[in-house]
Amino acid sequence: MIYRFVFSCEEGDPTFRRVFEADADATFLELHEAILKSVGYPDDQMTSFFLCNDEWEKGQEVTLVEMDSNFEYDNMVMNETRLSDLIEEQGQRLIYVFDPMFERYFFGSLKEIKPGSMNGVECVESKGKAPKQLKSEDPLAGIDRKTDDDFLFDDEFKDEYDLGDIDMEGFQDLSFDDGTMF
Repeated sequence: MIYRFVFSCEEGDPTFRRVFEADADATFLELHEAILKSVGYPDDQMTSFFLCNDEWEKGQEVTLVEMDSNFEYDNMVMNETRLSDLIEEQGQRLIYVFDPMFERYFFGSLKEIKPGSMNGVECVESKGKAPKQLKSEDPLAGIDRKTDDDFLFDDEFKDEYDLGDIDMEGFQDLSFDDGTMF
């Protein structure tokens, strides 16, 4: 059997769409690699697939690497899980988490199941521009960050306390360099 998946995204270009055809015996890893190739993202994130119900509520997870198992579902790994192991009917929804740090997703749906076979997974349609992938060397790019001093002595703190009343003696000896917390 050949599966035809359509993926879209709620952010960025509203015309973004990727269509993949996959042999039912292809693995989730092959689908993962085809998605990354189609959008030009590096393979440096801990991505996952989730099977979803009609309301896009997450169910079974398929992870890139083996992780601690959720009590509700078995631990499934992309390179060991065939698409046909979990996807059996047209209309099945799935989420591909391409940016786990900020929970950014591609929403996918199995649009068609047709007879035949093929090798692996192939992107057969590519429309629109993929959402910008954050640089791995700066995962907080675009986030308004405060300095350490801003967090320690923000305006609310300054209004409530007089910084001159804080006895800094004793704080100089605190060091976490040895790996201990206390």
